[in-house]
Amino acid sequence: MKLFHLSENPAIAHFAPRPSDYTAKPVVWAIDAAKRPNYLLPRDCPRVCFRAGSTSSADHRAQFLGTDRAVIAVEAAWWARIRTTTLFDYAMPPASFRLQDESAGYWVAEAPVTPLGMEEIPDLPTAIAMEDATLRVLPSLWALHDAVAASSLVFSMIRMRNAGPRG
Repeated sequence: MKLFHLSENPAIAHFAPRPSDYTAKPVVWAIDAAKRPNYLLPRDCPRVCFRAGSTSSADHRAQFLGTDRAVIAVEAAWWARIRTTTLFDYAMPPASFRLQDESAGYWVAEAPVTPLGMEEIPDLPTAIAMEDATLRVLPSLWALHDAVAASSLVFSMIRMRNAGPRG
């Protein structure tokens, strides 16, 4: 299994546990390879990510995915930043982590972690495409957010507090 931590910081030698609203103790966060495409964006960029799951209906697959395997939708207001941001993909030692949320692909470590290596990702749209995910750029995310949340698809809504206002 491979675990990753994506950051806009190119110089992280060690990850120290930090307080989180989602855990009782400070932790270092990592994601698994299946959820990595959801994080190939600037940290604060709001996004609606979805794919079919084993219980997703054929109608919802057709309506939302068409022929796409996975979709990551972002707001047009973030497009320039997405195109100019470079991310740094830190490979994390799996033995240091325990699974926090299987659906989200979140892993946590309660002790400091030294990454195994780091890879620069200068072109985020291409990196997303290379992960077999489709990047959709929309004027607003809210209609899609609400529709996907009410669907049978597997989804993740990330940093929606940074999305533009509902229209």
